[in-house]
Amino acid sequence: MNIKDILEEKLSEIILNVYQLKEIDLEVQENKTEFEGDFTIVTFPLVKQLKKNPESIGVELGEALTEQTELLESFNVVKGFLNVKVKNQFFVDQFRSVTEGFSKIEKKNSAVMVEYSSPNTNKPLHLGHIRNNLLGFSVAQILKEAGYDVIKSQIINDRGIHICKSMLAWEKFGNGETPETTNTKGDKFVGNYYVEFDKNYKQEISELVAQGSTEDQAKKDAPLIVEAQKMLLDWENGDETVRNLWKEMNSWVYKGFSETYKRLGVDFDQVQYESNTYILGKDLIQQGLDKGVLYQKEDGSVWCDLTDEGLDQKLLLRSDGTSVYMTQDLGTAVERFKENNIQKLIYTVGNEQDYHFQVLFKILKKLGYSWADQLFHLSYGMVELPNGRMKSREGTVVDADDLMQGMYEEAKLKATEQGRLEGLSDEEKEVSYEIIGQAALKYFMLKVDPKKKMLFNPEESIDFNGNTGPFILYTYARIQSLLSKANYQNKEVSVVEFDQPEKELIMLLSNYKGIVEKAAESLSPALVANYLYDLVKSYNSFYQSNKILILEDENLKQARLNLSDLTAKTIQKSLGLLGIGTVNRM
Repeated sequence: MNIKDILEEKLSEIILNVYQLKEIDLEVQENKTEFEGDFTIVTFPLVKQLKKNPESIGVELGEALTEQTELLESFNVVKGFLNVKVKNQFFVDQFRSVTEGFSKIEKKNSAVMVEYSSPNTNKPLHLGHIRNNLLGFSVAQILKEAGYDVIKSQIINDRGIHICKSMLAWEKFGNGETPETTNTKGDKFVGNYYVEFDKNYKQEISELVAQGSTEDQAKKDAPLIVEAQKMLLDWENGDETVRNLWKEMNSWVYKGFSETYKRLGVDFDQVQYESNTYILGKDLIQQGLDKGVLYQKEDGSVWCDLTDEGLDQKLLLRSDGTSVYMTQDLGTAVERFKENNIQKLIYTVGNEQDYHFQVLFKILKKLGYSWADQLFHLSYGMVELPNGRMKSREGTVVDADDLMQGMYEEAKLKATEQGRLEGLSDEEKEVSYEIIGQAALKYFMLKVDPKKKMLFNPEESIDFNGNTGPFILYTYARIQSLLSKANYQNKEVSVVEFDQPEKELIMLLSNYKGIVEKAAESLSPALVANYLYDLVKSYNSFYQSNKILILEDENLKQARLNLSDLTAKTIQKSLGLLGIGTVNRM
């Protein structure tokens, strides 16, 4: 428990004992005013209850805290705000406690599955996938740090009409070329044929409209879409030629995905494929029909009526027997709970799918799965670049690989211009450019609340000043340089009198585990990112205000080095929760 928590607990006891008031929690804030004190307590919530002015309440609380606890050295009241100065010994004890408990994780004995990425095998990963992957991976890391057992998973959308479009376009226009013969990354190679399909499909629609067809009818009658739909049926019926082509083209894509994931620094414990789980979904639909939860129309299509839930009627099986996304998502969810001892399943998927997940969870509940209440959609806002949104069918996607390479080049340019990596070997510089570029990208993406739509600005993200990844890496590197010059070794120190910057830093360091708990509860890496920024600002303030290496007082010097060391470890661990590495020199 940190000092702030102790203060809040003692205040609650005093309010109960002195005023006989229950469930009155006064807010304790770190004191940012010019008045003396480490914390400020807002007394106004008691004014109405006690019918007293806030100043007199502040004095009464200050006196009670002084008499009934060993916490306070002094207090003052300014316009109803109670400022309290805590005895130095509590900061000494707090620092020792945080240092000793730094690596300890209290296990929750609860397992969570986090799904993220879940791409289609008809195109490469793009900017939106980057936010998805970084968010899902970071949430998994945070949940682990909070004591949960975590399974990182993805479901690969490896079948369906969109996959058939790429396959058909390659058959018609590919002339037998492969990623190897064209020296093209596999996922990009297949994605090019998805774009090619769309280009030719639009041409066919235009021709049919010119011949007198309506646009809606032309979209259904265009030869390419008719052939793609037949290919999908052939695939579901196990046609050997179609299946072999499907396996080969998907293998190209998986190889490409693997390269992207490796560079992005994300991984998975489990991978599922919709080509397997959609069959499970069909079995569930039959069970739902048998139970009367689902119903069948005259054309043979199967539906779930959710109008009593304030939703609509949802198609689960087309009249020709082919499945829809919802079908396979039902099967996937059931399989995951069947094969894993998990208590919660988190889907990291963009907010355009909010309705889909509402429907999915309610259908599973109707089918009798009690764990449906433990399903959660981590809905996040779309990512835009300064020049606007992306459109994948038109081939104007902001490619994930291109973006990562661009961040590397930007980091290299900035670091070289500023002479930040002088003295390193070429190989060390290359590694540093990559880490700095990735830190810029990841931190900028994750510092924004997941629910919010965001504008990713590459130039702003790579700035070595301000609320950016490179700024945080620079502070970490500064501490490593300090510790190296001091030939630092962790040693016990006798009691020192901490000044205000040191106290603020200790308070922030003691907040780390609480921030992790909040981030795990809210599934928001932004809390960790913004905590990190506050921590490095506080350290830089401490560093500017205090001598360290030239101190003659060896005990105080060691204390400040210990404080620097714990700050660096906390920065490194927090960055790790965001999937970001560190560099020792910048």
